[in-house]
Amino acid sequence: MTTRVRLGFAAALLALSLLAAGCGRPGGGGTAAHETIPAGTATAGEQLSGRIQADGSSTVGPYATVAAERFRGVQPHVQVTVGVSGTGGGFERFCRGETDLSNASRPIKDEELQACEARGIDYVEFHIANDALTVVVNADNDWATCLTVGQLKRIWEPGSKVRSWKDVDPSFPDEKLSLFGPGTDSGTFDYFTGAIVGKEGASRSDYSATENDNVTVTGVSGEKGGLGYFGLSYYEQNQGTLKALEIDAGDGCVAPSVETAQNGTYRPLSRPLFIYAKKESFTRTEVEAFIGYILDHESEIAEAAQFVPLTGEQALKARASYEAALKEAQG
Repeated sequence: MTTRVRLGFAAALLALSLLAAGCGRPGGGGTAAHETIPAGTATAGEQLSGRIQADGSSTVGPYATVAAERFRGVQPHVQVTVGVSGTGGGFERFCRGETDLSNASRPIKDEELQACEARGIDYVEFHIANDALTVVVNADNDWATCLTVGQLKRIWEPGSKVRSWKDVDPSFPDEKLSLFGPGTDSGTFDYFTGAIVGKEGASRSDYSATENDNVTVTGVSGEKGGLGYFGLSYYEQNQGTLKALEIDAGDGCVAPSVETAQNGTYRPLSRPLFIYAKKESFTRTEVEAFIGYILDHESEIAEAAQFVPLTGEQALKARASYEAALKEAQG
């Protein structure tokens, strides 16, 4: 991967507002910030205005933030606000009609879909990047380099009695195992429990849970026996204080990376990342243009935000979803 922008979310930060000066189009006769601009009317170089509200996954947050910052470079009169309330929390707001976009580290659940339908919220799903969900330990951990899926399951399954690293493997020291990870509103929690424990949402509860991945970074880096998990980008931001474990799904130990996530060898913790766009919002040109910008630059955005770019096939499917949504919005 190329040199990447190093992103951080402070523990108390729940949203990052990307503010732009002014709210009308330059040259007079502008469109007010809240006025809907018909979809598909923007031409090359045309300056748009308006506000876009996004919320959801703390994992996708850095990606959406980079996209918004770069989009502001070409559309300075469009204000994009990116919140990080977790995938579940983001879908709650989205299905209440409070946001235009919902960032998600997993697909929408049936109950969330039903909540959207009950409010008349229709949407389009865009696969925008990939991730290698990463299991991390303290940098001073010199005994564990690779864990099997079975060992991870014994650590994290409901009712687990694993309290020490020696309980994980008899060759490991009798060091207290301190666990950190995302809360139940997190798509990362849902994906990890489904992939490792075998049932989405099934997890021991006696661990330090948080919707802020930086809290997990602090916890694991502060405990010699610490272990946690989150997206690859947070590990890459904190390689000096954390160590990423390789995962053995039955074919040998594989480290998380761009290459192993794309070629399918990093199993079972490679996953897709999404942005959901409300169809009503997609009829506004500033929203349509923002999604179009993301898809036009998805590889650069992914690398800057330390994620895994789409494969060629995935990019074509995302573009097809965009074209279909745009055609529908234009009527």
